[in-house]
Parts: sequence; C-alpha cells; structure tokens
Amino acid sequence: MKKNKVEKKKIIMIVLCIAAVLIAAGDWLLSVSVYNENFNRRFESYEPLMFRVDDFDGLQRTKYEFASDKGQMLTGYMYASGEDPRGIIVLAHGFGGGGHNSYMDCANYFAHHGYWVFAYDATGNDESQGEGVGGLPQGVIDLDHAVTFVEESGNFPDLPIVLFGHSWGGYSVCSVLTYHPEVKAVIACSGFNASAGLFESEGKKQAGAGIYLMMPFVKLHEWLKYGGYASNTAMDGFSKSDAAVMIVHSFDDEVVPTGYGYDIYYEKYKDDPRFLFIHFEDKGHSYFNDETYSDEFNGEFDKWLETLDYDYHADGYKERFLEDKADYYHENLDRDKWCGSLDTKLFESFVAFYDDHLN
Repeated sequence: MKKNKVEKKKIIMIVLCIAAVLIAAGDWLLSVSVYNENFNRRFESYEPLMFRVDDFDGLQRTKYEFASDKGQMLTGYMYASGEDPRGIIVLAHGFGGGGHNSYMDCANYFAHHGYWVFAYDATGNDESQGEGVGGLPQGVIDLDHAVTFVEESGNFPDLPIVLFGHSWGGYSVCSVLTYHPEVKAVIACSGFNASAGLFESEGKKQAGAGIYLMMPFVKLHEWLKYGGYASNTAMDGFSKSDAAVMIVHSFDDEVVPTGYGYDIYYEKYKDDPRFLFIHFEDKGHSYFNDETYSDEFNGEFDKWLETLDYDYHADGYKERFLEDKADYYHENLDRDKWCGSLDTKLFESFVAFYDDHLN
C-alpha cells in the first residue's frame, strides 16, 4: 500500500514537472513571438516626408557601405558643409520610423557648425540590408561597427569622435561606450538604460503587470541571440568610459518614461561633473523641431480627408488611399517649412557641449 502511494506521488511530481516545463515553454514561445512581432521587423521611411540633401543649402554627403556583425551591409553617409571639421559626430537613429533620413536636419545643423556627421541606417532599415532589425541590441552592434569604420577605414581624417542618439539611438550611444571608451562626448536624447527596457515600457501599456511574466524570457532570448551586447547597459558604458555625457529627456515621455533611463542615470551621476542633465516638462518623446507647421499641415490634411468620396478605412480602398495620400503630401507639403523647423537653440547647446569636451 505504501509502495503504491510512493509511486502515485512520483507520478504526480512527474506530471507537475512536465506541466511546468510546458507552461514555461509556452511562455517562452509567446514572449519571443511578441518580441519579434514588435522588434524583428523591417522599417522604411515614408517617401513623401523624407528629407532630401537639396532641401538644405550647402549640405554635401558621400555614401559609404560597411559590414555589420553577420556580414550584412549597412549604408551610411558622411555629411559635411565644406568647412574644416573639429570632430566627427556618429549619429544613431531611433526605432520604427526607418533609418537616419528623419535626422538629416540634425546632421545639417551639425555640419554647418563645425562637424562632419556620419549617419547610417541600422540593420533592417531603409538602405541597409536585413529582413528585420532583429532586436534592440542590434543597434549597439551596428553603432560599434559604424564607429570602427569611421576610425579604421582610412576614408576620414583622424579627428575626435563624438556620438549623438535619440531613443533607440540614445540607448545605443551610451551602451557602445563599453566598446569605444575613446569617444570624447555623448549626447543621448530620450534613451533607455537596458535593451529590454523599451519592451517592458511598451508591454505594460498592453499587458499591465502581466508583462513581468515575459521579461525573463525576453532577456534570455536577447542574451542567446546577442550575448554580451544584450546584457551590456548604458550604465555599463558610463563606467567603462571617461566621455562627457549629456542626458536629455522630457518628464512626460510616454514612449520611454524617465524611469527607464534618465532617473537611473541621475541618481548615480547627478553630482559628477562629466554629466550634464537637461530635462523638459512637456515635450514628449521627440523635441527637436517646432511643431507649429506640422500641426498646421495635419489640420489641413484632416480637412482633406473629409472631402474624399470613398471610405478610406475600407480594405478595398487601401491602395487607392495610399496613392491619394502620397499625392496630397507631394502637392501640399511646404518643404521649406518642413525642413526648417529644427529647434536651433537646443542644437546650439548641443554644439557648445561638444566643443567644450573635444580637448
């Protein structure tokens, strides 16, 4: 009788173990699936709103290609204005809107204020190869290869290297300091500390506290795929480098709340003279441009939508609407206003920060 009870207990334990493994496997597959759905995608800039080099007086650029970690070729451009540069800014773009094109006005400002700017499209974006981004640590890997290309390709003069990044790029320019401690200065706008932070931030909006059940699997997935790049954080980069760091963030940022980046950095480095913290109260996630014209244009676009003689939400009219929308943008966008809305006061402070830390 006792033997039967022992056997039953063993069977129950085995069943429970199998159930636990199946549940864990299910959570693993779900977590990886959700992660890939959000981050392992290809992103293209929206052509009607793309910047063009001839939108900016005197801006010049030269195209280059360089390999990243798996041999995928990335496309980058060195932007210049004809002036002798004091340094080279390597620019890392944000996530989800395509490559570096939407930051061309930033590159233009820097190029006309004493710097060359090397801006590139990360894996899975615009002109660079890759069926998808893969995951957030890929941004650090691509930036690592971009900095190495600028330093070692022989195409560029031996000048101080500084970094500029926004959002995903803000995380990348800080984390990459682990691999490039020679960088002189970094400006990180709206960035996050750890690669899994953005997944958690966005996931909480949709799954609430349930996102924390996925986080261990997400972190494991990133580590298996990217190794040390995944576990390396912005804070790790700061500790491995003597670079001057400017952290810029807005307290109402809903894409990357300050608790995932700014607050972490500020707690440790607020009294460190090599760190400069700039915060806003109500500028959201992106604050490089005056939104006056954008708001005006969007208002007129909404009025145009009301004039359409078909239901543009209907699947049957999807292609027609995309064509009509593109035509509207091409015919009505004031490119001078669209390309000339950069917050020059903010960028003046960025240039001053770089200038102060080149020596």
